[in-house]
Amino acid sequence: EKITFYSAGLLLEGCLDLPEGKGPFPGVVVCHPHPLYGGNMENNVVVAVSRALTQRGMAALRFNFRGVGQSQGTFAGGTGEQEDAKVALAYLAARKEIDPARTGIAGYSFGGMVALLAGEASPAAGALAAVSPVLFPGMLTACARPKLIICGERDELLPCTQIMREAAAMAEPKTVLAVPGADHFWRGWENEAAGPVAEFFARAFTS
Repeated sequence: EKITFYSAGLLLEGCLDLPEGKGPFPGVVVCHPHPLYGGNMENNVVVAVSRALTQRGMAALRFNFRGVGQSQGTFAGGTGEQEDAKVALAYLAARKEIDPARTGIAGYSFGGMVALLAGEASPAAGALAAVSPVLFPGMLTACARPKLIICGERDELLPCTQIMREAAAMAEPKTVLAVPGADHFWRGWENEAAGPVAEFFARAFTS
């Protein structure tokens, strides 16, 4: 289902994928990679994660950050994008098909950083996941919600060792997963990223 919602007065476009069956369903917002490098909600990892979630009985809301595709506005340095993600979470939790007690957020690359920061700041995010995320020191050191960090061992842009070092300082509970053979773009490896993300949320929403 094509959807739109407002973030800071800007109309953003998105896509809500619902699983088969009768809700209310758990739901996850999925954030796309860097807008200035071609990232959008049709990205291969974002779509793969969304599909994996719906196959596991969860709804997935992917959307274009401000300034991407048909979404209004311009790139806002990550800060405005965090606001977009928080509004997307609130929009998802308010949908009648969604169980507001079981919502989370995920993202890939730049979108992984946005998802982690927006999720930490939003009470609507019961669990947080990031694939090949941009991480910096001090992230999520006090966030006690379940977290999943996935990196590709052949990542040439954001080395897996660096991601794992920053993730090690995050508060528990957390799972850190390194996938042999995968690089930053996950082409041909999408399922190796998407499967664990869907499994993580399925577990988080039933525990």
